[in-house]
Amino acid sequence: MRKHIVAGNWKMNNDLPQTELLIADLLKQNQTSDAEVMIAPTFTNLWQAFESLRQESVEVIAQNMHFAENGAYTGEISASMLKSIGIKTVILGHSERRAYFNETDESLAKKVDAALANNMRTIFCFGEELADRKAENHESVVEGQIKNALFHLEADAFKNIVLAYEPVWAIGTGETASPEQAQDMHAFIRKTLANKYGNDVADSVSILYGGSVKPGNAKEIFGKPDVDGGLIGGAALKAEDFYAIVNAF
Repeated sequence: MRKHIVAGNWKMNNDLPQTELLIADLLKQNQTSDAEVMIAPTFTNLWQAFESLRQESVEVIAQNMHFAENGAYTGEISASMLKSIGIKTVILGHSERRAYFNETDESLAKKVDAALANNMRTIFCFGEELADRKAENHESVVEGQIKNALFHLEADAFKNIVLAYEPVWAIGTGETASPEQAQDMHAFIRKTLANKYGNDVADSVSILYGGSVKPGNAKEIFGKPDVDGGLIGGAALKAEDFYAIVNAF
């Protein structure tokens, strides 16, 4: 059975005291669902977050990493550095990384390879722009992003990959794809995997929805058969809202 996963991407928010306060608030919440819960603080606060949650069920994950193991890459962080402080999962390919830092399918393929080589789990993000959706090219865009970055992998690698579909037009805009639109795309993604790797692999991979999930819409979105959870942005910065989403399963 596929895992239900709710991952909170804190992006460039919260200094250390704010991180500690939010974690304290998270620990006061009551989880009633079976969802696997993750949070992704900024790099400077990963160690403190990990230490604070070492004995808890909430996993601390990273927002990004470099594909090189080490070297002259000022300001970058490698997979082994993350692992050395207990981080075992990394988000790769977020739409903001693609848009603002010029990440490409090719560079992301290298990052995925580096994460897998270090036995790290990857939450791999992809999704279409509004122009693609309006032109009805959204399926071909998403298919290309998946194939270019992931289809060089062996089937066994997908044991350590979670997919996250982000309709870019629904991130930070207050717009949300309808539950039916989310389901249609998630089903298409699963079919794309099945065509390459077979139904067993496709049916085992968790696919998250990442487009303005809120407490008010999470239950309906998560109720769709091919939606296995959410990659949560703004709502992850409020403990009560985040756990309302977690408990929507």
